[in-house]
Amino acid sequence: MQNEWILDVLSDLKGFADQNGMSALADKLADTRLVATLDLARQGKGTPADDRSPAFAAGQNGQDVACIGRRV
Repeated sequence: MQNEWILDVLSDLKGFADQNGMSALADKLADTRLVATLDLARQGKGTPADDRSPAFAAGQNGQDVACIGRRV
């Protein structure tokens, strides 16, 4: 939980990129947020029950999110 702030920062950066037409950067930030979420979960520092969960990061909340190397 102590390191989850990084997920908020990555989300903010992705939002900025989306709003400013930086789609390639937004896609990479989505990938990066997913990796960070999985790393935090692996370390036991994630919060699986909220919007920081791997399911949220993977786009299972209805968002189209890029995964490493390809679009799902």
